[in-house]
Amino acid sequence: MPDVVVSEGDYPGFAVGGKAFIFFREPRKDAVDPETGERYPDVIAFHVESEDDKQALVLDESTPFFTTPHWNGYRAVLLLARDVGRLSRAELAEIVQDAWLARAPKRAAAAWRAARAG
Repeated sequence: MPDVVVSEGDYPGFAVGGKAFIFFREPRKDAVDPETGERYPDVIAFHVESEDDKQALVLDESTPFFTTPHWNGYRAVLLLARDVGRLSRAELAEIVQDAWLARAPKRAAAAWRAARAG
C-alpha cells in the first residue's frame, strides 16, 4: 500500500497520512480470554470504513474478528495474532487494504482504486 509508515510508540503498527490503520495493542482488561480470564497478549486492531462493515465482520461466526465494549462507537475490529492463520491470504489482504482505505487521504485512496480498476 502506498505511503505506509511503520508507527512506533504506545501502539506500534502501520499508518498512512499520519493515521494508524493497523496497530498492535498491549494486554488490556477489556480483551480477555473468557475461559481463563487472562488478558489477550496479541490483539491487533484493523480500522474499517463503517459501523456496518464492523458489524458484518464481528457477527460473521466464520471470521476470527471480534470487538469489546471498549470499542463501541470506534470503527475497528480486533483480531488475535494467533488467529491470523484462520484467514486466507486473500482475506488478510482484503482486511489490510480496507483498513488502509479507511484511513488514507481521499486523493490517495481514489488514486489507488483507479490504478487497480484499470
